[in-house]
Amino acid sequence: MTADRDEILQAVSSAVLAVTRHLSVREVLQVIVRSAQRLLDCRYAALGVPDEDGSFAEFVAEGLTDKQWDAIGPLPRQHGMLGAMLRDGAPVRLPDLRADPRFEWWPKAHPVMKDFLGVPIRDGEQVLGIIFLANKRTPGTGFTQADQELLTLFAAHAAIALTNARLYESGRELAMLEERNRMARELHDAVTQKLFSLRLSAQAAGTMLAKGPDSAGQVAAELERVQRLAGEALAELRAVIVELRPAELDRHGLAETLRKHVRLLDRLHPPALSFECGELPPLKAAVEVAVLRVAQEALHNALRHSGAATVGVRLAFEDDTLRLTVRDDGGGFEEGESRGLGLVSMRDRAEAVGGVLSVESAPGRGTTVRVEVGG
Repeated sequence: MTADRDEILQAVSSAVLAVTRHLSVREVLQVIVRSAQRLLDCRYAALGVPDEDGSFAEFVAEGLTDKQWDAIGPLPRQHGMLGAMLRDGAPVRLPDLRADPRFEWWPKAHPVMKDFLGVPIRDGEQVLGIIFLANKRTPGTGFTQADQELLTLFAAHAAIALTNARLYESGRELAMLEERNRMARELHDAVTQKLFSLRLSAQAAGTMLAKGPDSAGQVAAELERVQRLAGEALAELRAVIVELRPAELDRHGLAETLRKHVRLLDRLHPPALSFECGELPPLKAAVEVAVLRVAQEALHNALRHSGAATVGVRLAFEDDTLRLTVRDDGGGFEEGESRGLGLVSMRDRAEAVGGVLSVESAPGRGTTVRVEVGG
């Protein structure tokens, strides 16, 4: 009995760790469903998140193909057993869902479900979501009281992961809003006055032109002023852009900022990400921003498009040269197929600070992005 209990607790622990490794709310929902399906060994699993109207704001499922989902149609609403559980917020375990008076109907393309187990995911009195399981794989057993207790235990831990993911997303949205506000203030203070003066000078030049050839000297002076102001405005705008670099670079420097970014992505995405960095000398602000942005773009491509199992990032300063390498073991691509992967943007960023970007890839052999910037 002790061995069985230890095995069960180990399974719950593994499932919970799989959930807490992610921070995106949508990914947390998907991992909760997948983990519950494996934990209880059932054919179908779903998780519904209630909205303010008593329906489902989100609904994710395992065991159904995309074609089945398309045929089933819109998300479940307030009818049937799912609606009843939304209203009651209590666990439900049934040997045959279809025999319960709360069951009403399924869409025509809906698979047949018999044995059923539903458990709420709670944060105190608030129902964050409801896990639904159906069709235990072990023949003739259905869901037991022990299954219900196990799923309830798992749901309690999943609630922590889901709450954490929501807090993380809220914090990230606030941080982005604060950064946008700071950018707006910087642009207003640094550039707006120059552009206002430039406009007045252009208007003055136009007025003088209307007076005839006698004002040619004054017109030339005003146009020269326009040219000078435009150059100053452009220089100040470029300075603002440099200043509007991620605040983490000022606090932690390039190496630690990139290390934290890789660690965060490792928690958010299935591939295993690693980061390696040697000792770096002091770097120019523009170089730090450019290399960080190229790394972020290359990581985005690897995680979204490559299908990689592992992604490695290496940052080093060797032979008076800063070198960034982002390598994945994904599907790769043929030369000329990378136009949509931000290659132009990455190359422009590298060249803007005197660097060189290269990309090596081939179908089935992964992709390597390198940036080299002289010290």
